[in-house]
Amino acid sequence: MDLNNITMDDLKAKFAAFDKKTLIKFGIGFGSIILFLIIYYAILNPMVKERKAKFDDKILKQQEIQKFENDYIKIKSRIKKLEPIVAKNSRLFHSKAEVEGLYQSLSRFAGAYSLVISKIEKKKPVPILKAGIAQQAEELLKPNQISYYKIPVDYEIKGNFLSYIKFKRAVAKSKKMLNFDKELINVVQNDKNGSVVVTGELTIVGLPNEFF
Repeated sequence: MDLNNITMDDLKAKFAAFDKKTLIKFGIGFGSIILFLIIYYAILNPMVKERKAKFDDKILKQQEIQKFENDYIKIKSRIKKLEPIVAKNSRLFHSKAEVEGLYQSLSRFAGAYSLVISKIEKKKPVPILKAGIAQQAEELLKPNQISYYKIPVDYEIKGNFLSYIKFKRAVAKSKKMLNFDKELINVVQNDKNGSVVVTGELTIVGLPNEFF
């Protein structure tokens, strides 16, 4: 067909060749596409985006939970390694409150073995310096230069000799460590019960931040 010679009548004839059913099918198909696009962008697309956002949030939370679990395992392992150190230090070092309550603590042990503490006197805490720190006047020291404090305590205990030995054994097994540095045992003359008077010096150890 020569396009240059085509007329309106020819076009009408061509369009007339399409029957109504074909036009209806075309219209339905085109309308379905438009309807699908409307439904997709108005309803389905927001739903898909919402579900994708929830899924991404779920993945993020799972990753955070995994990280928390890994951190928990590391912290638990670290705590397990530190437990012996903590246990050792808690036995070795005394807080200021524990030092103040030393008389009551020793009295309980002494009372259990019918001993009498007739004297207990705390002396001035002595700072023990860290390695490499030169000796100097105490007022010039800084907390980070002190390893710990040594607190001397003079004591006098009266009672049966065997009871005193049991007393020392009980103290040695207690949670807090006491060191008996000096000890002088005097036997009470003409006493049938084996009474003694024990004088001496014990020391305890305190943390720097408690006694500085």
